[in-house]
Formats: sequence, structure tokens, C-alpha cells
Amino acid sequence: MKTYFRKCFGAIFLLGILFSSCNIKTQKSSENPVGFDSIHVEKVYHLLDNPDNPNCDLEIKFVFPNKYENKEILNSLRKQFVSSYFGEDYEQLSPEEAVQKYTEDYLTAYKDLEEDYKTELSKADETPVGAWYSYYEMSSNHISFNQDNIICYTVSFENYTGGAHGAHAYNHHVLNLKTGQPIAEEEIFIDDYQDKLAQILVNHIAEQNNVSDVKELENIGFFSVDEIFPNGNFLVDETGITYSFNEYEIAAYVVGVTNVHLPYEEIRPLLKEDSPISPLFNK
Repeated sequence: MKTYFRKCFGAIFLLGILFSSCNIKTQKSSENPVGFDSIHVEKVYHLLDNPDNPNCDLEIKFVFPNKYENKEILNSLRKQFVSSYFGEDYEQLSPEEAVQKYTEDYLTAYKDLEEDYKTELSKADETPVGAWYSYYEMSSNHISFNQDNIICYTVSFENYTGGAHGAHAYNHHVLNLKTGQPIAEEEIFIDDYQDKLAQILVNHIAEQNNVSDVKELENIGFFSVDEIFPNGNFLVDETGITYSFNEYEIAAYVVGVTNVHLPYEEIRPLLKEDSPISPLFNK
């Protein structure tokens, strides 16, 4: 089972980049007829159940689909939402069950630190470093697009489990409302698209960082630019496709998350005409 002190993020991801200006003119469609509900949990536990001791702080803000006329598709959507938020170990659970079990598992894992903490407390010649035991995890998901039989959302996590700094992750998901399943890159792009799309991504990253030569990115915290490729972590909307590269994925921690918005007009030669997202760029 995956660790519960994984990368996570509580503040809602700023998706303004998705709505950047573009020359494509589109007619806004009505939203898909899907209803959503949410569960909000906040839990605090102090080691040894003593309010004077370090604590963990867990916050969950989970949005999930709860209404759709096709029940089979609805069940598939709910499973996708649960799995993408809590992990595959929880995907067979209802949203309510998944939230409850994840909360219990997180607190149980934190309580496993109590023996180590008691050992430190017993050392008369040393003072326990309380900050090392002060953990937190904040998570949320946000619906960014819900039109043309496509649902896009971002699962955002932030956590701290001791050390120099916390960790953040932003994981995007694009679902096909006709099937209830994720839409993969291979469904959107033509064959052998990776190298050409990679070059477009690198050029955009260089432009965003005000460097004229892409190799200069390696001087400001990026790893080898020759190893930057489409990573499957993307969102779509009426204007284009936005990729996100998380901390340490293509650059050092200090660089943070790198977001790249690719307008349809720029990547049109790489797009399949009959893909699940074709209604977005064929309007």
C-alpha cells in the first residue's frame, strides 16, 4: 500500500493559465449534465493524545460526481475520481468510504511515530526536535472544464513530514463522459508525436523563462532539456492543452511547478481529427 505521507497539496491550483488569451474564437458550450457533491474533512491528532505534543493536521476537500443519467458511466466516473485522489487501494470504495478509510489510515500511520517520540522524550540529555514530528497534509480537487462530453479536474496535494520543506503535486485528469474512462495522449495526438510536441513544450518553457537558447534553461535550475517530454499530466479546454510538470520532474525544487499552455492553433498538425477532444478545436 502506498505511503500516506505522499506528495500532496491543499490550496486550489491556480488555473488562470488555462484561460490565457488566444486567437481561436469559440462558442461556449453548455456544461455536461453531471451533478457533483463534496466532502470536507479536517482532523488534528497530537502524539500520545497530548495537546502539548507535536501533531498531524489532515485536511481533505474532495469533489466527486453524484448524478448522471447513465448509472454505469456514473459509477465509472466515481471510481476514477476516488482512485485519482486517494490511490488505487481505495478505488473500489464509495467516495464516503474512501474518505473515511483514508483518514483512518493517515492517522494510524502518524500514530506509528509515537514509539520513536517516546524514545526521544526519555533521553534526558537531549531535547526532542518537535518540528520533526509536526506533519500536515492538505488536499483538494477542482473541476476546471466540464463541456463537450469531457470533464477535466486537478487533484492538488501539499504535505510536510519533517525535513527542509514540504512537497506539492498537481495531477491533472481528463475523462471521456461517453465512456467514463480517462483520455490518454495517444487518443489525442497522431502517431510519433512525442518528439515534435516535446520541442514545442521546451520552446514554450524557454520563452516563459525569458531565455533565447533552450540550453540556458539548464543554468536556471532545469535538468537536461533533451529529457523533457510530454508526461501525460495535462488538461484541455476550448483554447488548448495545458501540461504541468511537478517538482523535481524536470527542474530543481526551487523552480516549482512548470505549467505550459499550448494553443490548438499551434499544435493542430499533431492532433487527430477524430479524437475525443476534436469538438474543442473544430468549432
